[in-house]
Amino acid sequence: MNVPEFSLFSQPRVVFGPGRLHELPGLAARYGSRVLLVTGSGSLEKSGVLPDLFDEMRSCSLRHVHLTVSGEPGPDLVDRAVSRHAGSGIDVVVAIGGGSVLDAGKAISAMLLQGEPVETYIEGLDGYRPHDGRKVPFIAVPTTSGTGSEATNNAVISRTGPGGFKRSLRHPAFIPDIALIDPALMLSLPRRQTVASGMDAGTQLLEAYLSPAASPYTDALAWSGLEHFRSSFPASCGSGAGRIEVRSAMAYAALLSGMTLVNAGLGIVHGFASSIGGFIDIPHGTLCASLIASATRENIGQLRLRDGVAYLEKYARAGRLFSGLDTLGTESACDALVETLEEWQEQFAVERLGAFGLQQKDIDDIVNMTRSKNNPVELDDASMKTILMERL
Repeated sequence: MNVPEFSLFSQPRVVFGPGRLHELPGLAARYGSRVLLVTGSGSLEKSGVLPDLFDEMRSCSLRHVHLTVSGEPGPDLVDRAVSRHAGSGIDVVVAIGGGSVLDAGKAISAMLLQGEPVETYIEGLDGYRPHDGRKVPFIAVPTTSGTGSEATNNAVISRTGPGGFKRSLRHPAFIPDIALIDPALMLSLPRRQTVASGMDAGTQLLEAYLSPAASPYTDALAWSGLEHFRSSFPASCGSGAGRIEVRSAMAYAALLSGMTLVNAGLGIVHGFASSIGGFIDIPHGTLCASLIASATRENIGQLRLRDGVAYLEKYARAGRLFSGLDTLGTESACDALVETLEEWQEQFAVERLGAFGLQQKDIDDIVNMTRSKNNPVELDDASMKTILMERL
């Protein structure tokens, strides 16, 4: 059997399981006594988790400063946090929250030892310079099952409006030192966030599985993630939302989505996420949930025209898994995949892009800005417009 060439990034130390949040203070104490704790703007406090965590940190002789963030991190947020804490001897940054909180913590840990604004190191911006990789140790604790940021080497930084962007601060050293994943933290996640974050994970797994840069290693991880995603996603958005085994399966799928994306790359949906993110303020997971069906249909259609047999077989395998129809032939299984994704859009009331302010006049500019080197087929402007117009 021929094994293609591939390279792998390192992965974080993973601590996974219900109730394992109590291990966080001991893990953080290995790096020193002063902790910068980054959280969202209220959900942890409302859940009662933070007071107990603060008590456990004190019992480990940890001193902490607490920073709350809301929304996707922008350059100003990162620069303010770094300016405030750069000289205070932070030994470790701990971020507990959804993907935006983890990205904020990751970016702050990456910039505390630098003396320049974060925009200097954001890919694709004027004056960009590669980061040297020096950072303060970073521990990621996700509270949603979505971005996989607990296992990736980038932090997404965005600014919406004129001159807006949604791009990455990236270096192999930015992969978290520790990913602590406690599915119990996800039990109270509202349905809307469960749908959006879950579809982000599912999209990442599917796009990494179909990537031209995939390897036997990433295929194995992506497939395991897709199996757990399919078995748990619908339940997590409904009657199974309060079941720890359902949330654990989704948390596992999200972790693997991060591991696969960093090693195989992503496709056209995430290409659009970068370009659309500078135009409108839309949750990343909602964008993925809105576009994945139309993008999959267009990819399959173009692959059929170009005899992309190997990729169509992969789509078909995913279609059999998602539809539960194991005996379908390749063509029918590909169609079943799109149909299942569309059924979920209807079942879980996924918003269209127009609901967030995207207009038809924006489409050409978005298409001109969109790149996706790891899509399974090269899409021309007309194909990209088709994907967007279906979800406007």
